Amino acid sequence: MIEFAAVAGVLETYFDGLYHADTDKLAIAFHPKAIYATADETPLLYRTMDEYFPVVAKRVSPASRDEPRRDVIESIEFAGENTAFARVRCSIGTKDFIDFLTLVRTDGAWRIMAKIFQITEREI
Repeated sequence: MIEFAAVAGVLETYFDGLYHADTDKLAIAFHPKAIYATADETPLLYRTMDEYFPVVAKRVSPASRDEPRRDVIESIEFAGENTAFARVRCSIGTKDFIDFLTLVRTDGAWRIMAKIFQITEREI
């Protein structure tokens, strides 16, 4: 149960980082060598954290627009003592995201190593 709570804590930091467009929080949640990818764009969108964080920093945050939070942890699974997988959902503007997040535990801390996601448009 301790590891489940630790992973859930990382996911809450991740959600907070996205909602507030806070790259400092995202830097806590993501491993520095993490990848970010989606096949919803052509060609395949792939970014490193050095490429991803500046994109987030330029966003108008959902918090500043008083958007309701739609953060949901759908599942967390463990493959062993140092590897976990989470399926989560969140929204930014009119876009809903289903994120598949792979987490690793290094130096005693859980961090997101890969974010692969699907985007759908939501009617307001």
